[in-house]
Amino acid sequence: MTDETPDSLIPYDEIVQEALRAIPGRVLKDIERTGALPGNHHFYITFKTQAPGVSIPQRLVERFPDEMTIVLQHKFWDLKVGADTFEVSLTFNQVPAHLVIPFAALRFFVDPAVNFSLEFQVQDSGDEPDPHDAAENDEPAIDGDEGSNVVTIDFGKKK
Repeated sequence: MTDETPDSLIPYDEIVQEALRAIPGRVLKDIERTGALPGNHHFYITFKTQAPGVSIPQRLVERFPDEMTIVLQHKFWDLKVGADTFEVSLTFNQVPAHLVIPFAALRFFVDPAVNFSLEFQVQDSGDEPDPHDAAENDEPAIDGDEGSNVVTIDFGKKK
């Protein structure tokens, strides 16, 4: 008997990631429909700024060349949610910006009001990104506390 697991012909990791990415999509679609965040809910959304389909102003790409975290709480508008992307307008240092973010570019989706967090795999070179500053569009960055509602799925790929 061998300790090696055979390579799967079914892409389970991709299927799970796709299913997990549907969660922020559904939540944001509800916010788009109602026009407001319920109760104390608010979101920290981290995404890869260089991922295919991401459209953000060049000044933000220069400031956040790898990853960026936005906050959806008080100051956002024009939220539009599609099957594969969402669009939102925010202000950064009091300058308005319109962002288009594919769900495939997401790294984290956090709702600190209820201690809920999702972490996603993003296909890239495999190098760890450099630390980045949080965007100043609304609230301070995540304080680093992970709660019991953190969902992380990591499938080790065989080479």
